[in-house]
Amino acid sequence: METRRTPTTPIEACASIALLGLMAVLPLAEIAGRKIARHGIPGSIPIVQHITLWITFLGAAMAVRSDRMLALSTATFLSERWRARIRVLTSAGGVAVALCLAGASLDLARVEREAGDLVAWGIPVWVAIAVMPAGFALIAARLIWSAAPHWKGRATAAIGLASPLLFHNVSGSRSADLVPAAVIAILAGAALGMPIFAVLGGLALLLFWNAGVSVAAVPADIYRLAASPMLPAIPLFTLGGYLLSEGGAGKRLMRTLTALVGWMPGGLAVVTTLLLAFFTPFTGASGVTILSMGGLLLPMLVEARYPEGTSIGLVTVAGSIGLLLPPSLPVILYGIYAQTPIDRLFVAGLIPGFLLVVAVAGWGAWRGWFSGAQRVRFNVREAAAATWDAKWELLLPVVVLAGILGGFATLVEAASLTVLYALIVECFVYRDLRVRADLPRIAAECGTLVGGFLIILGVALGFTNFLIHAEIPMQALTWVKLHIHSKLVFLLALNGLLLVVGALMDIYSAILVVVPLITPIAAAYGVHPLHLGVIFLANMELGYLTPPMGENLFLSSFRFGRPLSQVYADTLPYCAMLLATVLLITYAPWITMLPIDLLNGG
Repeated sequence: METRRTPTTPIEACASIALLGLMAVLPLAEIAGRKIARHGIPGSIPIVQHITLWITFLGAAMAVRSDRMLALSTATFLSERWRARIRVLTSAGGVAVALCLAGASLDLARVEREAGDLVAWGIPVWVAIAVMPAGFALIAARLIWSAAPHWKGRATAAIGLASPLLFHNVSGSRSADLVPAAVIAILAGAALGMPIFAVLGGLALLLFWNAGVSVAAVPADIYRLAASPMLPAIPLFTLGGYLLSEGGAGKRLMRTLTALVGWMPGGLAVVTTLLLAFFTPFTGASGVTILSMGGLLLPMLVEARYPEGTSIGLVTVAGSIGLLLPPSLPVILYGIYAQTPIDRLFVAGLIPGFLLVVAVAGWGAWRGWFSGAQRVRFNVREAAAATWDAKWELLLPVVVLAGILGGFATLVEAASLTVLYALIVECFVYRDLRVRADLPRIAAECGTLVGGFLIILGVALGFTNFLIHAEIPMQALTWVKLHIHSKLVFLLALNGLLLVVGALMDIYSAILVVVPLITPIAAAYGVHPLHLGVIFLANMELGYLTPPMGENLFLSSFRFGRPLSQVYADTLPYCAMLLATVLLITYAPWITMLPIDLLNGG
C-alpha cells in the first residue's frame, strides 16, 4: 500500500476535529448523566452514530487528497513512465464509481426526505445523509486532480464523469453483454492500483444494477453501517491510540520493558515485540504501528548488535500482531458483524494472542542471542522507577476492560473514556502534547485514517449484501459440503483461503466480505463461533505479511527504504513461526475455548 502524505485542507481538518471532539464528549456526558441524574442525554446516541457517517466522508476526502486511499501496490513494480499512465486510468475508474455512488446517494437522500424521519434534536435523517452525495462528488473531484500533475492527465481521468450517462442509456437487453466486460475492467483496475473502495463499490453497483435492484441499495448499506450502534468505537479508539503514539508513551513503555526483560538473552527483541503488540490494538491498524514506532526501534536494535535483517523483520512482524488483544478494533468489528459477543471474543483471543507474541519474540530473541546482541543488567531501582514513570499508560488497558466488563460503560463509552484518559495523561500529566499545537494535527490524521477504511467498509457491506441476495453463501456451503467431508480438511482449506484474503484485502473489508461466506460453512462443520473468530483474525495477521501483496510488507519497505525483496527475506523466518502458531490455534480449539470454559465455571 502506498502512503504518500500531503497537508489536508483547513476546512476538512477543522470539521473533522470538531466532529471527533463532539463524538468524544457526548458519550462522556451520557455517563455523567446516568450517574448524576440517573438518565442519559436524550438523542445523544443516534447523534454520535451519525457523526461517524460524516467523519467517514470527510476523512475519505482527506485520504484522497493526501494519496492515502488503500489500493494494491502492484503498480510500484512498473517503470515511472508506465506508473503515471496507469494512475490516470485507475483514477478514471475511481471517478466513475465515485460519481455513480454520488448519484445513488442522492436518490437515497430524496427518499429519506420524503419519509421525514428524524435523527434526534430535530435533525432530519436526509440532512445527515446529504454528506454522502457531497462526499462522493468531492472524492471524484479529488481523484481527477490527483490523477496527474498536468491538465492532459486530469482531462483523461475526467472521462470517468461520463459513466452515469453510459449506464443510464444501456437497455436491459444489452446489460448482459456489458456486465462481464465491466467486471473484468474493475478487476483489472484493482490489480493495477484502483482504490479498493472503488473496486468493491463498482462491483456492488454493477451487480445490483444487473439484477434489476435499485443501486441506492449500496449507499443505503453504507448508511446502515455508519449509523450502527457500535461503530463509533472505532474512530474513538483510533483517536486514543494516536494520542498515545504521538505522545511519549512509546519511550516510557520502552524504558519500562527494557528494565524488566532487557536482561534476558535477546531481551531487546522481546521488548520490541511487547511494545508493538501493546500499541497495535489501540491504533486499529498494524501499519500505523510500524510507521510510527519503526523509526524509534530499528536504530536501537541495530545499535545493540542485532543483524539489520533480523531487526527489520522483527519490527515488521511484531507490528502486525496484537490484533487479538483488547481493545482491538478488528475484534470489535468482527463481533458486531458476525453477531458474536465482543467481550467473550476478547477473552477467547487472550491465549492465542499471547502465543503469537511469544512466537515472534522467541525467534527474535534467539537470533539476538545467537548474534551476541547486547543486554542490560537488571536493576531493581531502574525497573521500579521506569514502571512508576509509565504507570498511567500501563493502567489504560485495565481502565478500558474494567469499564466494559464491569458494566460501567458501553463499548462506545469506554472508547470515549480512552480518549479522555489519553488526553489527560499525554497533555496534562506528562505534557508531551500541546493542546493547541498538537491536537488539531492528531485529530486530522486520525480522521484521514478512519475515513480511508470506513468508506471501504461501507461499500464492502453493499457488495456483501448482494452476495447474500444472490444466495452465494448457501451455494458455497453446498459445494463445500459436497467436496469436503473432513472438518480438518475444511480448516486447512480455510487457512489457505484466509491467507490469500489477508494478503489481498485490508482486514476491515475482509471482515465484511468474507465473514458472511465462511460463517454458515464453519457452523455446518461444528466450528465454534468464537474459535472461528480467532482463526479468522489470526490468519489476517499472517496475511498482512504474506508475499507478494501483504500490506505491511509494503509499509515496511516504505518506512525503512529497503527493497521489497529484502523485506520478504527478512520476514520469512518470522512468518514460518507465525504459520506454525496459527495452525496450532486452528487445530487445537481448546486453546481458544479454555478461558471461556473457566469463565463459565467449568
